[in-house]
Amino acid sequence: MEPTATATATATATATATATIATTRHVAAVLPPDHTHEGQGFPVRRPFPTSRLPFLDPFLMVDQVGPVRLGPGEAKGAADHPHRGFETIAYVLDGDIEYADSTGHRGIVRPGGVQWLTAGSGVVHSALPTEDFLRTGGLQHNLQIWVNLPAAHKGDAPRTQNRGPAEIPVVRTPEGSSFKVVAGSALGVTGPFDTRVPVTVVHAALAPGDEAELPVPAGHNAAVYAMTGSAYVSGRPLDDGELAVLGDEGALVRLTGGPIGADLLFLAGEPIGEPVVRSGPFVMNTEEEIARAWEDHASGRLGRAGGRRQTP
Repeated sequence: MEPTATATATATATATATATIATTRHVAAVLPPDHTHEGQGFPVRRPFPTSRLPFLDPFLMVDQVGPVRLGPGEAKGAADHPHRGFETIAYVLDGDIEYADSTGHRGIVRPGGVQWLTAGSGVVHSALPTEDFLRTGGLQHNLQIWVNLPAAHKGDAPRTQNRGPAEIPVVRTPEGSSFKVVAGSALGVTGPFDTRVPVTVVHAALAPGDEAELPVPAGHNAAVYAMTGSAYVSGRPLDDGELAVLGDEGALVRLTGGPIGADLLFLAGEPIGEPVVRSGPFVMNTEEEIARAWEDHASGRLGRAGGRRQTP
């Protein structure tokens, strides 16, 4: 779903008017990513959690896979694994992800699509390249974002929300930039996902030298991650792979594309303010709850993703 030209112009005008009366959040820190491997051994670039930033309440993790061009047989994914106590967002930019989980959901996330999985009380799922992509290879690029759940929702029944690219609103500017609003509201549009915690997730593709402003809700933690290219965030340089953590004060963040432009991930969320105890695929409030999660998984109470891989 894309706004009409009128909607785009209105959103841009609204943002410009807001800029004249709102204050800009400064950049509190610029942090480099860690590099690691996940799943079946695919490399990821991770702005957090790191030793410098364990989490950004309510966000627990951002992993970037690629962009990398793979040959036939080189694509890897994540076989059956459990989650409990939080939500995962899988955003596919290039390539694809075939998923299956212990609630019986199966499907494929195509380029531009998003799967929002609320693990809640516990789910086992897999996320693998399709047989077609594995056979032919191609460009692979995706993001995995983890969002914590408050204690009151950690026992919720697992839920999967899937949206294709046509269902996620995009606002475009005359200068060639685009803003894909996955969750929350920005630039006059609202993302299609029902979230347990108020969050804003925007993929900002900035043209070289183009400027834009995104709203930051009061009291929300916020950050900007450079997926590719370079940019300026509230006047401070941000290079490929770096994370700009924003300060607490201000109602907007100002973004400017660098010499080749940039693909940026903007995150803002209302902090939960509860203890975070994590162990691998589980995020709870106490060590006892973590131990129980491992016991439940070992005993099979979280189920199995199961079933033969489905071909597209």
